[in-house]
Order: sequence, then structure tokens, then C-alpha cells
Amino acid sequence: MENSPENTCRLATAFNCLRDVGRQAMRPKKVAISTYSTPPETSLERRELSLSTTSDKKAETFLYLAYGSNLCNETFRGKRGIKPISQINVQIPELRLTFDLPGIAYSEPCFANTARRDPETDVPRNNATSGENDSSGATDYHKNRWHKGLIGVVYEVTAADYAHIIATEGGGASYQDILVDCYPFEHSDPTKPVPVHPVTKPFKAHTLFAPAVPPGAQPPKEGGRLQRPDTSYAQASARYLKLITDGAAECRLPYEYQDYLNDIRPYTITSNKQQLGQFVFLTLWLPFIVLIFSLNAKFCDEGGRSPPWLRILSESIFRACWRTYDGFYKPLFGDGERTTPADDQDDDCQPTPFQDLPQRLESGLPIDWEKTPTVA
Repeated sequence: MENSPENTCRLATAFNCLRDVGRQAMRPKKVAISTYSTPPETSLERRELSLSTTSDKKAETFLYLAYGSNLCNETFRGKRGIKPISQINVQIPELRLTFDLPGIAYSEPCFANTARRDPETDVPRNNATSGENDSSGATDYHKNRWHKGLIGVVYEVTAADYAHIIATEGGGASYQDILVDCYPFEHSDPTKPVPVHPVTKPFKAHTLFAPAVPPGAQPPKEGGRLQRPDTSYAQASARYLKLITDGAAECRLPYEYQDYLNDIRPYTITSNKQQLGQFVFLTLWLPFIVLIFSLNAKFCDEGGRSPPWLRILSESIFRACWRTYDGFYKPLFGDGERTTPADDQDDDCQPTPFQDLPQRLESGLPIDWEKTPTVA
């Protein structure tokens, strides 16, 4: 081959392409070791059945879209006891992932949720990996850096299991059950990039929808929920984010999306005052939280939904919980929603007795507190 500048440029370009492909395929990835067998892929016939409202109602199974901790076998199939018949990885352009469901200050500040998305305006930007600002004006913690729609898994489950899912997600107090268009991926290879606009044939799946209410707007009569003044402020805990990233790896979601999830920064306690605040806050409110979860497990109906009186009680308790945090705990003990720079010497800080509270609650109760049963 002639040693000309043009040929040298071509060789350099080819080398760079091969190098990038090699890095994509060979880079170390989190390997999820699961004791659960992977269900078969949801059949084309069942997916097409979902497109007909009449036929879907006659079906004996439900197609349920999961995107948060229900991606994780430990949560979905272990603690919640769901036995999916089949599953398929999907992209949902009309929704985007958010972390705006209030949880428990100092321990589980927020949980995963979804919001409506405009696929024409919410597109990847060149500065997607640079430091962006969120609505609060502070440096973001990388949760808003994905611009290709929601990525999740659609499980085919029985009617009984679907009712149990609703019960463990707050008894229907916080959500609307909606149908969304889900697009299967063209390839099962997770190294392939996620398309900006999917071209596969969509199908319908159920998901529990609890959007934030715009400022000044009235909350919906059905499916309303508690929300913080700045819905983008709180950070999810490291424990909760690990459930999502572990689930994404177990389900072999696209590596591109897994990278985004692994890059989200968790809430971290950085001061002794915050640790003390966590202890005092949970000492006061934990008995009421356990009471709500226990009552919900006992009184939910066959569809997994809580009675109206329990929804009102739940709303009152969680509103009081956050009001005491805003008015007393945050000014005295520090931020329980977002990581702040350390303001005292914490080299000798020891975990509080409540550090592993979520794990102990999940193992002792039939309901996970991923989505707190709060209503607007």
C-alpha cells in the first residue's frame, strides 16, 4: 500500500473505529449473579393481543412495565414473591425516568418515578456528560442526563400477581394505572446503542403513573400523591440505586443505559448532625410508617388497593412527617434529601442503628417502602 497521507488518515480512522468497538465489547461490566432463572421472552401473540382493548381485557395475564427496584430479582421475585411468566426489554419514548417520589428523610429521600416526555424536544445533547444544573440551580447529580426515553422491562404476570404489585406499591393510593406504548429492542445484544427514535412495532403495557403536579395546578382526583416543593432536589439512597443497577444488569438492559444508571450520585450523610437527625427522625416516625404498611397489607382488596380511610390516614402521616422535617429537623440537623459538603469532622462517624433500616423493614414486612402510599 502506498504510504501517502491519505492512506495514513484512512488507517488511523479504521484503527480508531476498531479501538472503540473493542472498548465497548471488552470493558468491564457489573456481572449480576442471580439464583433466579430468566423467563422466556414475551410472545409476539401476547404483545399483539395487548393492542386490542377488548382482547386484552379477556386475557388472563397482565403486561406490567417495571423500571425501578422491580427490575431487581431480589425485590420483584424475592421479597414480593412475583413469578413472571415472560419478560421483554423495552424502550418507552413517551416517558422519562425521574426520582421525585418523596420517601423518608435521612434514609430513603426519594424513589423512582416517571413523567411525560416529548420525544421531539428531549433529545441527546453534546454536553450531556458535562456539568449541568438542575432546577434548583445546584450542580446536578446526573439523574437528568438520559434523553432517549424510559428503558425498562415488561413482565407478563397473572392477575393475582398484578394485584399484589399494586398492593406493594402503596395500595393504589398514589398512582393511576395507565397503558403506554412499549417498543422492543431490535437486538438483544446490550452493547448496541439505544436508538433515539425506536422503529420496532410497539405494544401496550400497564404501568403505575404518578406525575408531579405543575406549580399552581390542582392534583388529580385519582392517583394524586405527596410532592416536595422542588421535585428535582432529592437524591436517592445508595441502597435503592443499587437495586436498580443490579436489576438492569440482571435483565441485560443496554450498557449505554446501565452506564447512565451507575453514574447517578446517591444521597450520602456527611455530618454527625445528619446521623443524629436520622436516628431521632426515624425513632419518632418509624412506628407510624410500620403501622401504615401493616394496615395496607391487611385491608387491601382483591385488586391490591387500599380503602379510602387508609389512604387518608396514610396521607396525614406522611404530610406530618415531611412538615416536621422542613420545620424542625432540617434547620437543626441538616439536609436529609441531598448530599452537602461536610461541616464537621466525621472521620470517626459510625453507622447509626437505623443505617440498615430499609433492609430490615423489607425482610419483616410484606410490603416494600419503595413507593410510599401518600396521596395529594
